[in-house]
Amino acid sequence: MGRLIAFIILLIPGVMAAYGIKLMRDTLFSKLLEPYPALWMQFTLGTLFTVIGIGFFAGFLLNRDRKKGNVSERFQKR
Repeated sequence: MGRLIAFIILLIPGVMAAYGIKLMRDTLFSKLLEPYPALWMQFTLGTLFTVIGIGFFAGFLLNRDRKKGNVSERFQKR
């Protein structure tokens, strides 16, 4: 049950990052989607979603590897 919850927790930022990439791609092809009033706003939100999604996933992996001791001395907590 714990692994399923962890999978769902990681799935949400992954979907958010994928949606952010889709927003940026649609902006590059000048396709404005419905809830966004301007292309620049659509691209900015896409970038924000992508950074937050990938950042959460990377932080989760770093935290897990710190617990297992699989990171170099540079990334160890002091």
